[in-house]
Amino acid sequence: MERLAIDGGKPVRKEMIYYGRQWIDEQDVKAVSQTLTGDFITCGPKVNELEKRLADHVGADYAIAVSNGTAALHCACVAAGIGEGDEVITTPLTFAASANCALYCRATPVFADVDPETYNISPESIEAHITPKTKAIVAVDFTGQAVKIREIKQLCDRHDLLFIEDAAHSIGTRYDNKAIGSLADMTCFSFHPVKTITSGEGGAITTNREDLYKKAFLAHTHGIERNEQMMEDLSHEGAWYYEQVSLGYNYRMTDFQAALLLSQLDKLDRFSKRRKEIVRRYDDAFKGIPEIIIQKEIPQSDTCRHLYIIRLDLNRLVCTRRQFFDAMAEEHVQCQVHYIPVYWFPYYRRLGYKKGICPVAEKIYESIMSIPLYPKMSNQDVEDVIYAVRKVVENYRK
Repeated sequence: MERLAIDGGKPVRKEMIYYGRQWIDEQDVKAVSQTLTGDFITCGPKVNELEKRLADHVGADYAIAVSNGTAALHCACVAAGIGEGDEVITTPLTFAASANCALYCRATPVFADVDPETYNISPESIEAHITPKTKAIVAVDFTGQAVKIREIKQLCDRHDLLFIEDAAHSIGTRYDNKAIGSLADMTCFSFHPVKTITSGEGGAITTNREDLYKKAFLAHTHGIERNEQMMEDLSHEGAWYYEQVSLGYNYRMTDFQAALLLSQLDKLDRFSKRRKEIVRRYDDAFKGIPEIIIQKEIPQSDTCRHLYIIRLDLNRLVCTRRQFFDAMAEEHVQCQVHYIPVYWFPYYRRLGYKKGICPVAEKIYESIMSIPLYPKMSNQDVEDVIYAVRKVVENYRK
């Protein structure tokens, strides 16, 4: 048995590899440079071009580019009319923004449990948590796999709820051969650097409903509007005139961010293809290792995976998750954990949430970690990660 680096052995790699990384090429640099040296660097024609292209790409009628994925979720909740006294059902196995967006609107997040095999929010658990106060469902495409969209839409139709799809992980994923972004009442994307495509920071909302589009648009730009009808009604005012018609926020994207994202969109299919190749290689490598549990996928989801999660069967190992995680780092393969259940955080505990309310999600959290997955990984990088996982398993196997 090969000695672990954490015990004084030789690491699998000389250089550290991290769980995620952006891929910026000369095309991207040129696109941003051209915009920075042009007439507009913020709120200009590139943002408009991006919104049209993104809407076309996902098959939605409308798209709004915003400053980040959290802003997208907040604006979606504002557009949905969520307010004090309302409840919003979401998953605990996500980044905090998926629940915080309800709190921003003075509503109450309600956590439904997840499926033990896919790790996505369970429609059965959603239904069990619906009350007369429920206003919306924020369903997260965890790791990039689509949630059970058909079942969730049926729940929303039956109970008159808004379906907000948190697609921060799932740009490039398709459900029943339809692009994510056109299926929920509103879909929210994130373009953080570890996501499949990036604008540095950035996000977007897509929808097919004009009423929701108008409300979300106002929410992301101070609640201010200027239109031709307004100018006709107020003919004594000039071209400078605008009105604030609601309380909004400054969640706008810059033109140079939009330029970067437009360039990245050109590579989405290539990035998605490479991610799928790596996922297939990981699946093949780990399916014969009983100590490693692989996330399962529903057949409807043609997934562009943002994260690759391995789940440890700790009953077959003599180590803790922390020891496995640290051993991987010493082999120069830096993993991450996605995610700590949201209601475990001190802020949520102060709001009255307690451990134990979503036992499946909590059990999953205790033994998962994300291993490196990004398009720029070489085949040797992928094999190094696999070798490191096998090496650590062999040393800690009972």
